[in-house]
Amino acid sequence: MTDDQPAHGARAELLAAARRDDWNPPALPQLPEGVQARRSAVLVLFGVLDSIPATTPDAAVAKDLDVLLQRRAPTLSSHPGQVSFPGGGREAADRDDIDTALREAEEETGLDPTGVEILAALPALPLAVSNHHVTPVLGWWTKPSKVAAVDHAETVEVFRVPVAQLLDPATRFTSTITRAGMTFRGPAFDVDGTIVWGFTAMVLDRLFDACGWTVPWDATVERPVTV
Repeated sequence: MTDDQPAHGARAELLAAARRDDWNPPALPQLPEGVQARRSAVLVLFGVLDSIPATTPDAAVAKDLDVLLQRRAPTLSSHPGQVSFPGGGREAADRDDIDTALREAEEETGLDPTGVEILAALPALPLAVSNHHVTPVLGWWTKPSKVAAVDHAETVEVFRVPVAQLLDPATRFTSTITRAGMTFRGPAFDVDGTIVWGFTAMVLDRLFDACGWTVPWDATVERPVTV
């Protein structure tokens, strides 16, 4: 991805990545056999950093591409304090995973869902630590709306991160966490001191690979993360 590549090219590359059969992140811990996991969905929303709708070909170049993230409240019982995509558990009124992802994103960030084009609902992934099957819903922000943390009991911060910053090799490292005597490793990003790791980082890492955006980085650099 080059600085003079238009942002709508990134949209096409995300669509192509979603159609791949092998996009799934590697090495995600599997749910125990026989466990009934809760169905959830997250919105993986890409857009541009300025206020011009991304449907305008000359609105932005790829260096302006960004992704929407949030920081969960430290008091939550599940993944406290972690950076995540907007999302949550499916409710009875939700027709599908897309409904869940958009509803949760609106509730958590104030996002206007009418400005989001859904590119794909990706295959569900296990999130063993909280007993969920999570569907990443890939979106493109055709008309960005104002976002902020709506309920501080759940979300303390909402922010848009430039993809170019996430791709910078200086931002990237391998996270390590030890549970029950076993050490788990995965991709991670240090965004000006904000650490993106775990499920969110794995999905971003695999999407970047599938889109052909990844810049070579040193995976031997390891740093422990804390829960």
